[in-house]
Amino acid sequence: MREELRLKAAERFTRGEASSVIAKDLWVSVRSVQRWRRTWDESGPSALRSQGPASLPRLNEKEMR
Repeated sequence: MREELRLKAAERFTRGEASSVIAKDLWVSVRSVQRWRRTWDESGPSALRSQGPASLPRLNEKEMR
């Protein structure tokens, strides 16, 4: 879901839209859009793709069942 929002924002970055307008339309904070734009500027749209979970699950296999 978040990856989808970041990629939608990236499309709008190419059109030069303001961060505040993008944030309002996507229902996210302006700060998030600014952070995504900075990442996009530095590393391109592929940098906005999901990198997987931020941490390992706390439950082991037995506890998951």
